[in-house]
Amino acid sequence: MLRTVAVENYRSLRRLVVPLGQLNVVTGANGSGKSSLYRVLRLLADFSRNTAVAALAREGGLDSTLWAGPGRIDRGEPLRLRVGFAGDDFGYAADLGIPQPGESKYFHRDPQIKAEAAWAGPVLRPSTVLADRGGPVVRLRTGNGGWHMVPHVVKPFDSMLTQLADPQQAPDLLVLRERIRSWRFYDHLRTDSEAPARTPQIGTRTLALAHDGADIAAALATIEEIGYQADLVDAIDRAFPGSEVEIASQDGRFEVFLHQPGLHRPLGTAELSDGTLRYLLLVAALLTPRPPELLVLNEPESSLHPELLKPLGELIASAAEKTQVVVVTHSQPLISALENSGHEINTIELVKQDGATTMRDQGILDAPAWHWPKR
Repeated sequence: MLRTVAVENYRSLRRLVVPLGQLNVVTGANGSGKSSLYRVLRLLADFSRNTAVAALAREGGLDSTLWAGPGRIDRGEPLRLRVGFAGDDFGYAADLGIPQPGESKYFHRDPQIKAEAAWAGPVLRPSTVLADRGGPVVRLRTGNGGWHMVPHVVKPFDSMLTQLADPQQAPDLLVLRERIRSWRFYDHLRTDSEAPARTPQIGTRTLALAHDGADIAAALATIEEIGYQADLVDAIDRAFPGSEVEIASQDGRFEVFLHQPGLHRPLGTAELSDGTLRYLLLVAALLTPRPPELLVLNEPESSLHPELLKPLGELIASAAEKTQVVVVTHSQPLISALENSGHEINTIELVKQDGATTMRDQGILDAPAWHWPKR
């Protein structure tokens, strides 16, 4: 389980070290930095697929994403963005900077990975380092406690998680990379009139709902066949009393129908309201038969009727029994539903002071222990 997420110089997140629990709620006023913290988690996941540099480039490069407030230039700090996380068994951090002038003719806006480190346990210390990188040079901890210097250089746009994870030479990096790759993010579950979820889709056994919800029918059918069928029935009944979900399959194409009391025929997904369809999508995501290491929901309450927030909160809390969950929300009714679920909630309330995001009531000595790798 992740215990800490840390970031420096990403948008309004000047310097933030956040403690995590099993079920986490990130909240705060509009503009307080909730979306930025969500993007940091996604950025960390991008390192495991070697797409972090491209993700930052799409945001305009470091020029657009770096902290723009006072302090950095005044103290002569280098232009850099640092992100990392730590758990009970592994930690990882990366330090990104800008390329040297004239180093690239075409890709001068691409940030470069200047340093990386992976370590054992919740805190980076010299004795816990498993692999570290300074510029192009990487060294790996050997079984006898010594170091193996990687004979070839790692390009500044490549992460050591993707280039060096190997079952023989770097098994710890391989395990860490696969754990990060299992993280799931849902922030774009489509419910518009052209949403793929509103039309029949070719389906196979689906253990994880797609990021846009296109394979909802196959995902619900998989839950019904090899997953938490009783929980599925209960989740639908709590939200829509007396209703049942039916999965129709014809020629390999799957479609969802909702039977509701008082209606002579079931409604297909093309006929459902945005809120009803979104709730069904969240059910498919949260009842996955193969829970990830980390599940992150960004504003799941969007377009939901207020009466659906209580059953959604109960569903999220139940999912947290099987996986670590982070919910980014500004909905107080959803937060109340989570707090009343009987589960312990780790509330992360973000506030902005002088343009910088901080965690409410977190003093200097309250933040988890954290150290960055050196360049």
